[in-house]
Amino acid sequence: MEESMGSGVNLTAAEKAMTEPLLPRSSYSGFPYLEAVVGFMICMYFFETYLDIRQHRVLKLPTLPATLKGVVSEEKFKKARSYSLDKSRFHFIHAAFNIVEEAAILTFGLLPYFWQKCGILLVNMGFSPENEILRTLLFLGATTIWSQVVELPFSLYSTFVIEARHGFNKQTVWLFFKDMVLGMLLMVVLGPPIVSAIIILVQKGGPYLALYLWGFMLVLSLAMMAIYPILIAPLFNKFTPLPDGELRGKIEKLASSLNFPLKKLFVIDGSTRSSHSNAYMYGFFNSKRIVLYDTLIQQCKEEEVVAVLAHELGHWKLSHTMYSFVAMQVLTLLQFGGYTLVRNSTDLFRSFGFSSQPVLIGLVLFQHTIMPLHHLVSFGLNLVSRAFEFQADAFARKLGYAENLRGGLIKLQEENLSAMNTDPWYSAYHYSHPPLVERLQALELSAKKDE
Repeated sequence: MEESMGSGVNLTAAEKAMTEPLLPRSSYSGFPYLEAVVGFMICMYFFETYLDIRQHRVLKLPTLPATLKGVVSEEKFKKARSYSLDKSRFHFIHAAFNIVEEAAILTFGLLPYFWQKCGILLVNMGFSPENEILRTLLFLGATTIWSQVVELPFSLYSTFVIEARHGFNKQTVWLFFKDMVLGMLLMVVLGPPIVSAIIILVQKGGPYLALYLWGFMLVLSLAMMAIYPILIAPLFNKFTPLPDGELRGKIEKLASSLNFPLKKLFVIDGSTRSSHSNAYMYGFFNSKRIVLYDTLIQQCKEEEVVAVLAHELGHWKLSHTMYSFVAMQVLTLLQFGGYTLVRNSTDLFRSFGFSSQPVLIGLVLFQHTIMPLHHLVSFGLNLVSRAFEFQADAFARKLGYAENLRGGLIKLQEENLSAMNTDPWYSAYHYSHPPLVERLQALELSAKKDE
């Protein structure tokens, strides 16, 4: 039996089932997953807003913390204070908008609405709505466009008003939109095969599904770690070898003394987009690369750059990178294990307004339901990360870079106009790196112990 839609397209019984009206909330009487998720989101919003208010009050303090007095200039402090307050005010507005948007999307059933419309669109295009891969890709495309459009005003204001006002933004409007389009094109190229593979794995995974999904994500993450710096990052920035000279010689000497298998040393043109500075390492096994932002070289003395790299190499020497990678793999496996327990739960899908059980939707809903665990795990990982930062600082100090590391950290804090005053609750919850005050105090305490 066939039914004709307003569009003039005839649907089979199976197609009708896939494009049926949205499931009314009143028809569901099971566990209130939707209400629990939205309620937790709102509670977390109020909790994080309370922390934001505490931090905002601290940012208003007119004086430097005692540790930084005589170390950071009053001019830099005033600029950093103004920059931090501007970002804080903007964050209050952005966070309020986000919670309203996210709660509305879930409460008013926009996810099942988009899913239904994607099924109808497939029928109009001559495809079956039962083709879950095509329907999922359409759904992802629609939600991604929605997200990009909604977030665009905030991104533009942050980049071309706040960042520009404080002297950080260096990119043009053309470059901004070029980066955005490139990012979307990469999603179009990389997204479909990844999403298709996940859907097929879930459909055919059987009792070992969690292991298959984890193995796939492990291979994918390793592949991305390999190709990103070689094929993707150069699309956005220019990488040039660090010229021969004293700085290169000092870095190579440091790497050699630690048996770090440095193969290439690059400078990235970060100044084309921002005057913020950074440095990072990447690579596998015996083929490591170090990348320095040109802004870092411009802002710091050579010895300070080397000291900052000594800190970064400390993470490698102390296996922090490996520990973090292993921890993330364990957490990923546990998440997929939890997903396999609920992926066939009709109550979970029906609570959010879905009458069918698509793979991608199941993953999204599962992530929503374990948000409390996500927050706890994130907090725990931040604690571990902060401990690693102290250890890496101590490593650089033992190599004799204590004073230059101290100078480099202060210089980076000043040049990036980072917050000089921080609320202890706010920093404990949000920061993966200890505040500058705590790092300088730790270096000073270690120096006294050595004496």
